[in-house]
Amino acid sequence: MIPAGALDYLRSTGLRPLWSAVHARLVRNGRLVTGRLTLTGLTDTQREAVGHLLGQAVGPTPTIKLADLDRRLRDSAAGTGLLGVVETVIGAVPDRRADADAESARRALLREHANAALVTAGLTDRPWTTLWLDQLWRQGLPARLPTDEVRRTVSQAAMTLGLTVGEQARTWSRGELAQRVTGSAHGLDDDSPLTRLVLRGLALALTGGSDLPQGAAQRRALWDAAGVASDTVATTVLTYGLRPLGNDWLRLRADSGAETHLTLREIRRLTPLRLHPQTVYVCENPRVLEAAADAGAAAAIVCTMGNPTTVTLALLDAIMESPDVRLLYHGDFDWPGIAIADRIMQRYDARPWQFMAADYRWAVAQAIERGTPPQPLIGRAAETPWDPALSTTMAQTATAIHEEAVIDRLLADFELDPSRNVTPQSWR
Repeated sequence: MIPAGALDYLRSTGLRPLWSAVHARLVRNGRLVTGRLTLTGLTDTQREAVGHLLGQAVGPTPTIKLADLDRRLRDSAAGTGLLGVVETVIGAVPDRRADADAESARRALLREHANAALVTAGLTDRPWTTLWLDQLWRQGLPARLPTDEVRRTVSQAAMTLGLTVGEQARTWSRGELAQRVTGSAHGLDDDSPLTRLVLRGLALALTGGSDLPQGAAQRRALWDAAGVASDTVATTVLTYGLRPLGNDWLRLRADSGAETHLTLREIRRLTPLRLHPQTVYVCENPRVLEAAADAGAAAAIVCTMGNPTTVTLALLDAIMESPDVRLLYHGDFDWPGIAIADRIMQRYDARPWQFMAADYRWAVAQAIERGTPPQPLIGRAAETPWDPALSTTMAQTATAIHEEAVIDRLLADFELDPSRNVTPQSWR
């Protein structure tokens, strides 16, 4: 500790410019007392004070060797070196290099924690997760929040993603999911940092994009695509021909050739949904289901109506609880359609239904033969793990084929009632 008398002297206003300049230099030096310092703009009083400290006359712009000043202070009544004096008079001199090293180590530990959270969530095999973490780190997440909050938020975000688009995926209401992950039904409200992290992950997982959805409607659509509903009655899934055991209402509609729209609330009331061993056909476009119903197809069909929503995934989850039930899937031969197909096939171990490279080539040939104007492929190319040749062929051909163009070929897989071409009666 610097003696009181010496400290009063060192704190004099005449020496203040010197200590301020030395403080700034020590910050740049990483607290090392090295180099020379030139003072400018000193008043006569300040020049006199500095000269008195140095024991020599100084000019208007004196140059001082920091090491010499350090030795002089140690030998003086101060009894401490330059760093000690400056920190006592001006304030602490941060060690920016050490701080940077510590921050780098902290970020590395947080990244390790984040990777462990992805393992726990069952997401390590998903390539988009690395992009997700890279994005969060580039945007400064570890710097914006305290360590404990980063750990908690990333862990909860990984858990949420695992429960929606990972191995543990199932359908949820948002309040249920928030309660499960955070302990509060409001933990995934739109304005929370956790929700923003989750939405970025969902965008990468489901669309390949990294931008946050703009506006409430886009946010709801992304949640819905991930199997998370805001309520259980607002949206429905379109079905035909489902005959669950012990449910006279659905069986009656199926036997009458009526399509059925089921809400999430109804699906939960029907669960467990027990079906005889059978094949359930899944299509993307409602026109396929409509044509099958008009033709009296003896098949169970579920229509995703584009990207499958929460209620659609809930019905398929319930269907797959029955043993010896398999799903066959067909969708649009375009890049969004391929992404939907891959999602359905991965989640349910579904098999392609006339959705191979040979089927695509046949459909393109038919379009050319009919003189149908070609539709260009747009969007981001996607892999087709069930038939790698399909994505290659589509990229080479660069033509989109939608389900409506191959309805007759799809109907050929069904047992049809030629006497029926009906419009089902209204049901209440």
